[in-house]
Amino acid sequence: MFASNLFFGAAEAASELAGSAAGSTHMWIGVAIFAAAYLFIASEKVDKTIAAMLGAGLMIALGVAGFNDMLGKIDLNVLGLLIGMMVIVNIMATTGVFEYLAVKIARQTKGNGVLVVMEFLLATAFISAFMDNVTTVILMAPVTILITQLLRLPTVPILIMEAIFSNIGGTATLIGDPPNILIGASCNLSFNDFLINLTPVVLIVMAVTLGVVLLQMRKNLRTAPSAVAQVRLTEPKLAILEPARLSRSMWVFAFVLLGFFTSRLTGLEPGIIAICGAFVMALVCKIELSHMLEKVEWNTILFFSGLFMMVGALEIDGVFNSLGQWMIHMTDGNFALTMMIILWGSAILSAVIDNIPLVISMIPLIQSIVPIFAGQMGIAGSEELITAQIREPLFWALALGACLGGNGTLIGASANVVVCQIARKNRYPVTFWQFTRYGFPLMILSVAICSVYLYFRYIF
Repeated sequence: MFASNLFFGAAEAASELAGSAAGSTHMWIGVAIFAAAYLFIASEKVDKTIAAMLGAGLMIALGVAGFNDMLGKIDLNVLGLLIGMMVIVNIMATTGVFEYLAVKIARQTKGNGVLVVMEFLLATAFISAFMDNVTTVILMAPVTILITQLLRLPTVPILIMEAIFSNIGGTATLIGDPPNILIGASCNLSFNDFLINLTPVVLIVMAVTLGVVLLQMRKNLRTAPSAVAQVRLTEPKLAILEPARLSRSMWVFAFVLLGFFTSRLTGLEPGIIAICGAFVMALVCKIELSHMLEKVEWNTILFFSGLFMMVGALEIDGVFNSLGQWMIHMTDGNFALTMMIILWGSAILSAVIDNIPLVISMIPLIQSIVPIFAGQMGIAGSEELITAQIREPLFWALALGACLGGNGTLIGASANVVVCQIARKNRYPVTFWQFTRYGFPLMILSVAICSVYLYFRYIF
């Protein structure tokens, strides 16, 4: 009866939520374990990988979900992409190419801290729109660290902003962020559909966010005259240590990028492209693979595995379906309110859990309420009008909320975790609350902008 009062206020809806007494108990145990693990991760009293793996193990031990079922929830494509790109970046790092890029940008901007940060953030957002945002930050973060060291700029805030802008840029296109790929595949939305409907508001969010960031950080972006003088004396080409290896690695990397861009045509997942590209690069560059594998951030890989398993267990027990249904029932048939609850609800939930299972659970729920609104609006017989006026607006709200909501906390998006691990490896630790202090207000701002955009474009 408690579940009935909390979610629906009706015995039939409560039955759908709880299922059986045992299933309901397992669901609440899973929620409690996840909440406890999340608190440990946020408090940083325990290493987040330990918290995630122990949380997953405890869920298995207490019967929240079966071990094989939870293993099946691990996104091997994401893990393969991470491992492959880490190896690729480490091989390329031995050539001195990142030092070259850092010095080149520093000289091009004449050491102006504001211009450097603006150029990096805009480049990160643009690349993320056409390449997976995790891949983007793996490539950009090492260069960013080098240039901040060179110009004596604040490294940690700039890295955090880089993660945030990778998520913003990835929202603009079908291939920029995994939630968009899921939505596009499930709802038969094309690359051009995303460009037409999401790119305009993403550009607005990007411009406003960039203005706020530069306004807040301007005092910390002043470069010392000695650093500027040092930049003028540097020669970028001297940073290249292995020209032959650089040439070979760049050719392989170009084919890896081509594989990413054509993945939908070839049917190959980005993870397998990255893994195979890493092996080929190690072969042609004559690099000992075992040495490169030692440089993979296995701590990050295990953290993601534990997180995927915990979130997967909650998905198996129907937690996300229940939350999604609750959001929809709260609107009482109001289309505009439904859209806003989907936007804000998915944004807030994406800030604390992985957005991939959230989107997977929300897609069928949104599909199920489309006929209801079609009947209310008197367009039940016109599939074209239903798609244009009901289905697509609701899915654009889900895409914007799920992608931009990832900026709210450190574990809200894969790119955030990867940036923080790269920073920690280079002795620039980023705490959970440090990331949240920067990311959460910007998330609220971006979602507020999207609220106005969705209302005036699809409702007003």
